[in-house]
Amino acid sequence: MSDKPLTVQSDRTMLLDVHSPDADSCRSDIIAFADLVKSPEHVHTYRISQLSLWNAISSGLSADAILSRLRKWSRFDIDSRIVFFIEDQAERYGDFTLTELDEEHLLLTVRRPVFALQLKAEDSLRGMLEAEGPSSFRVKRMMRGLLKARMIKLGFPVDDRIPLKAGNPLRIRLKDTFTPRSYQEDAVKALLGDGGSGSGYGTIVLPCGSGKTIVGLLAMAALGTRTLILCPNVTAVHQWIREILDKTDLTEADVGEYSGERKDIKPVTVCTYQIVTWRPDTDSDYVRFSLFRDGGWGFIIYDEVHMLPAPVFRITAELQAIHRLGLTATLVREDGREDEVFSLVGPKRYDTPWSDLEKAGYIATAYCHEIRLPLPEDREIEYAIARKREKYRIAAENPLKLEAAEKIISKHKDDSILIIGQYLDQLEAFRDRMGYPMITGQTPNRRREELYSQFRDGTIKVLIVSKVANSAIDLPDASVAIQISGTFGSRQEEAQRLGRILRPKDRDSHFYTLVTEYTEEEEFAQNRQKFLSEQGYSYSIEKAGAL
Repeated sequence: MSDKPLTVQSDRTMLLDVHSPDADSCRSDIIAFADLVKSPEHVHTYRISQLSLWNAISSGLSADAILSRLRKWSRFDIDSRIVFFIEDQAERYGDFTLTELDEEHLLLTVRRPVFALQLKAEDSLRGMLEAEGPSSFRVKRMMRGLLKARMIKLGFPVDDRIPLKAGNPLRIRLKDTFTPRSYQEDAVKALLGDGGSGSGYGTIVLPCGSGKTIVGLLAMAALGTRTLILCPNVTAVHQWIREILDKTDLTEADVGEYSGERKDIKPVTVCTYQIVTWRPDTDSDYVRFSLFRDGGWGFIIYDEVHMLPAPVFRITAELQAIHRLGLTATLVREDGREDEVFSLVGPKRYDTPWSDLEKAGYIATAYCHEIRLPLPEDREIEYAIARKREKYRIAAENPLKLEAAEKIISKHKDDSILIIGQYLDQLEAFRDRMGYPMITGQTPNRRREELYSQFRDGTIKVLIVSKVANSAIDLPDASVAIQISGTFGSRQEEAQRLGRILRPKDRDSHFYTLVTEYTEEEEFAQNRQKFLSEQGYSYSIEKAGAL
């Protein structure tokens, strides 16, 4: 057996020995065509999938180059089935190419006649394709994105070779008051590439707290064009605007907010997903989609792209001529629509493990603790006769969590602490008992901003928040999070909530989850434990009496 760091298995997973002196070099080579599945302390697992290979091929990596990297680092010979899969998927990516035809139409060229016959018979493509030749089809320009999204569902990735438009120019210069980190610059280089038709659009995956906003600003400066930025909430809108004004030479005259509070459209406009997907009723059209079409944008940033609402997929399908950047800490979507992010926003261009940035000091060292509590006797009968979903809520709202949270807070008197929960009644009970301020979806935006600001400057040391704080909230001094209830063990939610305490700081961070033992909540907690452990975080399980 060689001392190479990689074991490539026949099920297309790869095991990387992180203790090997060549581990970092190997990781740099394989991350372009494989997805990180889990990264505990000794061995990291990667998986080669159709989507990961199409990501790589679309970025210019050939099957030969991929196989060369595998043979360079693998301890054993590569299984022939792996070789076939990589070569087959690489060849399949070139089977369908989309090019310019005329002002109104594009040309879809099919390399293999048998696939052309399949497209003609495919119901989901009916009305989208008009035969141009035996193995080519005329496609209306407005169908560009929708066609790609539907074809990838069929396992037919489209090689879109149509260059992006520059958009209306806008000079953007970064201030010299900060220095971008190397991985942030690498991410932008991966997005913009060499300026060819296969660059300028894609998704960047970086951990919470690692400065994804800076990646967006670097890309904006490099492209120099009018920019539209979409965010999950108004607080995130305000954070983007603060960062833009703080780190670029743009002024308030250049940067607009388009939200429920204001409707300013400027050369750089920051808006919420909610406001652009608003419509008077379910039968009406999305009246604000004109913001996408009529702004003269040359660049669109989708912040927290894993949260992209379904209606935005629709308008994004029309915006295939514009530079696009998706930013996220996890491409996990609970609705399984990762392939649509690939087709419509763009393939994954850059990814790096949380553990690597933690070792480098770019994000905080975090420790995860699961605290198990008994269900009070007076709730046992109610729980026993309840339906499955009701059982989860009864367990989640265990009143003993109040006392456990108080003990945790007393252990961390010098920390800034977030108490995070799912259910409004439960959060109100915590507020009434503890007296700490609370933010929920019902809290006016102005009040939210006041409380977030007081938390940042240390005036408030403990803040109770609902799921509105799951994502895109910059609270750099938060070092302890106490999760009292969640959304059925959602992986996406776990990543986002943990991210609230990962900003680099002088102290370690602690993520506590309170769980009622021997209940439905404990079952979902096992999913959480598995997910966080696989990401490489220390995870301990304790009884409430140990607090």
